[in-house]
Amino acid sequence: MAERKTLDERQQMSEAERLRHSCAHVLATAILKLWPDAQLAYGPAVEDGYYYDLDLKHRITPDDFPKIEAEMKKITKENLVFEKVTVTREQALSDAKTGRLGALTERPEPSRFKLENIQSIPEGEAITYYKSGDFLDLCAGPHVMRTGNIGAFKLTSVASAYYKGDEKNPQLQRIYGVAFKNRTQLDEWLKMQEEAKRRDHRKLGAEMGLFALDAEYVGPGLALWLPAGGAIIEELETLAKQTEFQAGYVRVKTPHIAREKMYVTSGHLPYYAESMFPPMELKEPGVNAPEAPADRYYLKAMNCPHHHRIFSAQPRSYRDMPLRLAEYGCCYRYEQSGELFGLMRVRSLNMNDSHIYCSPEQFAQEFNAVNEMYLKYFKIFGIEKYVMRFSTHSKEGLGKKYVDQADLWLKTEEMVRRVLKESGINYEEVPNEAAFYGPKIDVQVWSVIGREFTLATNQVDFAVPSRFGLVYRDKDNSDKTPLCIHRAPLGTHERFVGFLIEHYAGNFPLWLAPEQVRVLPITQDQIPYCEEIVKELRGQYVRATMEFSNDKLQGRIKRAEEAKAHTMLIVGGRDQAANAVSVRVHGKGDLGSKPRAEVVAEILTAIRERKP
Repeated sequence: MAERKTLDERQQMSEAERLRHSCAHVLATAILKLWPDAQLAYGPAVEDGYYYDLDLKHRITPDDFPKIEAEMKKITKENLVFEKVTVTREQALSDAKTGRLGALTERPEPSRFKLENIQSIPEGEAITYYKSGDFLDLCAGPHVMRTGNIGAFKLTSVASAYYKGDEKNPQLQRIYGVAFKNRTQLDEWLKMQEEAKRRDHRKLGAEMGLFALDAEYVGPGLALWLPAGGAIIEELETLAKQTEFQAGYVRVKTPHIAREKMYVTSGHLPYYAESMFPPMELKEPGVNAPEAPADRYYLKAMNCPHHHRIFSAQPRSYRDMPLRLAEYGCCYRYEQSGELFGLMRVRSLNMNDSHIYCSPEQFAQEFNAVNEMYLKYFKIFGIEKYVMRFSTHSKEGLGKKYVDQADLWLKTEEMVRRVLKESGINYEEVPNEAAFYGPKIDVQVWSVIGREFTLATNQVDFAVPSRFGLVYRDKDNSDKTPLCIHRAPLGTHERFVGFLIEHYAGNFPLWLAPEQVRVLPITQDQIPYCEEIVKELRGQYVRATMEFSNDKLQGRIKRAEEAKAHTMLIVGGRDQAANAVSVRVHGKGDLGSKPRAEVVAEILTAIRERKP
């Protein structure tokens, strides 16, 4: 059974999603043929594939995949019809209690998860099954016409998952797979997976010495940046600071902790309590009365409340607006241990954050300028495919998931929608995924091999500034509450560097490469000349090193290539005599001998202009 969707969502399900969801049913049928006692839970389509959650005494491993896939192939060859059946609530409850649902035949015990799913369906809503051969499953659909429409599939992995994602519920086995119309599409996908493995930021990060994760001593999800990774971070910060300076931002710094009161005022507590580290309690002699409770401090999970306090630290006038406060702020979020993943999901995040305080009249220009900044960054990093996911609220969530100010929701959403339309930027609208204080944009980008990443956010906050009493004196001498735009075009160092490692496969452009230049003297006689070159380059802040050993030149070139040093300057006796160098660029090969001054100038220009 798939997680329940609205009628509109089901009708909009793509052909590929239908095929994947149908293959989840074929997988479930095969599992039941092999292990009839399996209790099925959910089997939805997900991006690129599908999964099915089930409870089974036998522990499924990849060694079981060939026999499961063999059963699946038999089922697809039978070309069984996917038949939709609408039933009454009474019939559905009866079928679940007799074990008939999510099964091939009646069984001695009830279909536990199907029974609970039926009980969660609202009264009056239609209850449907899908039947294919002997397999009967509670399902909202839709599906392809026949099992034979599933041309090619493969099981990819098995993992543990809590029922409905709640750790208080039973832990199930989750089997993942992919499905395509034909073998060609499957082979293309498999080839892409091999390329993704080659580009895996965890693998390349270790090989290149970019970062380390030390769960035993430092803690899970807390990245240590090694010198090579630190070099990338310095370049990204310099890019952001220069770009923001030119755009009229001013930089601020805020502490890593704050009192509980601030997060209560902002509304982040209790909304995000589960995503924040537990509070630290502190009772200071001479500050707290003996009978008073201890102060509670939290590690900073977001920068915005701190920036709001900076706004309120001084009187503000309309002449100060818009006020753009920027910071690479370090935040801490208690991600569940099972969700931590390399640099993509961590507990310590260095965020390219800014909060823009503006009047309603200034909003369109400011919001559009933020989007234009994203486009500038996309060009620098060679990001060609992107989409802005515009997330709005739902009426039902007011007062629960969202701030209960219906008029302001509609007004600000229309303001954002208008800016997006007028700018012609590529966007899609997604309901019921806004931040609790206002509509937001999630920036989705695709790497050069087609992998999708959530890069950053651009959010509108119409609620929290008033909670902090933020005001500015307007032209008419009245106090007005500003709108606030939260934006982070480069996201966090952790996620963005992870993306860049995979995007470039570790082959960073010269300006971003951890090792920009490696100078290789052919013999000892060229060492003094090579040291001069390194000194000259490092004097211009180029990350240059020299390597000499008794190894043959080809061996040293190979090591430099493996280390992904961007440019090699090879110096022999003739080069030295001509005050020249032989240039070799990673991925391009030998570019021949050139005058030293010309090469140095080319290197400096490429770095300064951040050439791809």
